[in-house]
Amino acid sequence: MPNILVTGGAGYIGSHTVHQLLKRGYAVTVLDDLSTGFRDAVAEGHLHICSLFDTEQVRQLLVRQKIDAVIHFASFIAVGESTKEPEKYFTNNVSGSIALFTAMSQAGVDKLVFSSTAAVYGNPVSTPIPETAAIQPVNAYGETKVMVERVLAWLDQLRGLRSVKLRYFNACGANPAGGLSERHVPETHLIPLMLKAVVTGQPMTIFGTDYPTPDGTCIRDYIHVDDLAKAHIVAIEHLLAGGASEAFNVGTGSGCSVREVLAAVEKVTGQPVPHSFGPRREGDPAELVADSTKLRTQLGWTPEFTDLEGIVASAWPSEQLRWA
Repeated sequence: MPNILVTGGAGYIGSHTVHQLLKRGYAVTVLDDLSTGFRDAVAEGHLHICSLFDTEQVRQLLVRQKIDAVIHFASFIAVGESTKEPEKYFTNNVSGSIALFTAMSQAGVDKLVFSSTAAVYGNPVSTPIPETAAIQPVNAYGETKVMVERVLAWLDQLRGLRSVKLRYFNACGANPAGGLSERHVPETHLIPLMLKAVVTGQPMTIFGTDYPTPDGTCIRDYIHVDDLAKAHIVAIEHLLAGGASEAFNVGTGSGCSVREVLAAVEKVTGQPVPHSFGPRREGDPAELVADSTKLRTQLGWTPEFTDLEGIVASAWPSEQLRWA
């Protein structure tokens, strides 16, 4: 089986993708500097601790492990933080990616799946959002992903680096059977923050109740992390089979408001979610819902988790342990 290098494989989506790759029999090498990832999220013998900026060490790892393709997750992801510390995000997400691509070129590795984001679309004119929608990010995080996508387009043309860009929406849920869960420090994702409030009794904040949506709160497309992981696998298989560079949205095609998530969490847990309301966060679009028709038709991907309560239920056991 091909050997896949997963950068950021000790993080949330990365560790779930590694789990799914190993289940399918792939050889997997994980590269992570553990700045935001967790050593215990990676199966024994697969983790190599290294910075993407150490180009020579990354090149040696690619050659030594005989890597066939790369899945690139390693990045900072907090939208709010990116509006306050943009330099940090451009340095890590853009320069770090370029360092990786340089090492890949030196090692002769020419296939990559890139973890992009729906944030590249900014405030879309309409939803669901197709891949042909205007690229107009409204926060620094989204702009870093746009910049990397543009670098990849040039590297395809000039270096023959074929890539699949996966623009995904709101990752959520967990895989309890695989011993995996969501762990961000600090936690910024909505569902674990609500579950934390249930466990601890400490109110969480809902940011913005005056958006132009039916109930005034943001609408997002919540995609289970295992479905995201499977999207990365079909993307890798597309490239290994000789497929061309592409960009795909990854989402369920159905949006839920923050208030609807609140109701789902209360139903699953059987408890109220302590919460308060605050002003809008800078850089938060009102509505982001995917049109993932292209991924479904071209690569045969189908999400397994399409019910919000089911997604919340998958996360609830691990979140109880995490915040107890």
